Amino acid sequence: MAIEVSVVRVFTDADGRFGNPLGIVAADDVDEADRQQFATELGYSETVFVARTEPGTASATIYTPAVQLPFAGHPTVGLSWWLREQGHPVRTLTVPAAGLEIRYDGEDTWVRARADWTPQFTFHQVRDAAEVAAADPSAYDSGHHYLWAWTDEARGAVRSRMFAPMMGIAEDEATGAAAVRLTGELGRGLTIVQGVGSRLRTTIDDGWVELGGRSVSDPSITV
Repeated sequence: MAIEVSVVRVFTDADGRFGNPLGIVAADDVDEADRQQFATELGYSETVFVARTEPGTASATIYTPAVQLPFAGHPTVGLSWWLREQGHPVRTLTVPAAGLEIRYDGEDTWVRARADWTPQFTFHQVRDAAEVAAADPSAYDSGHHYLWAWTDEARGAVRSRMFAPMMGIAEDEATGAAAVRLTGELGRGLTIVQGVGSRLRTTIDDGWVELGGRSVSDPSITV
């Protein structure tokens, strides 16, 4: 049976460039037992399987090419944006970690999360953006590694890259979960440029991190 996969790029810049591709599949189209294999073969850093419930809500499961995740940033932001584009805006998106509060602000979509829902990242603060750019992904053969440097500490501006071989991802273009975790560790909102040029923003209030950014649609595929 042919299965339609909607494709969204999440955390683009203001002109719709860059961003991390996300595969979106109707949960009814793929049995739960087959979802990991489907996501592995599809090859996006994350694929979500979504069920629309009553108005204002939806639920989803999240898979990398190697593992299922209880929470992730770019899939929840991108899926929530896509649901609004499909005429089903949500206030609550339920994933295995929790029910997430969703907020729309113009072209931006925001997800409210806790840092302890995210994987354990190894953070490497380096001197500057040039050192981030010079990093070699092949140097990281296990775990989840997030390299970052201040580009303007007073404004909370960060340049970063992320390598996650444990998740089956040599390099992730935009990693919302890492942004949430770093925001929690630093205790301040951030503006992050990750990968080639993706843009992520965070705020923090009483231990809750809000993660936001822009998304755009790419052509759907059929597999």
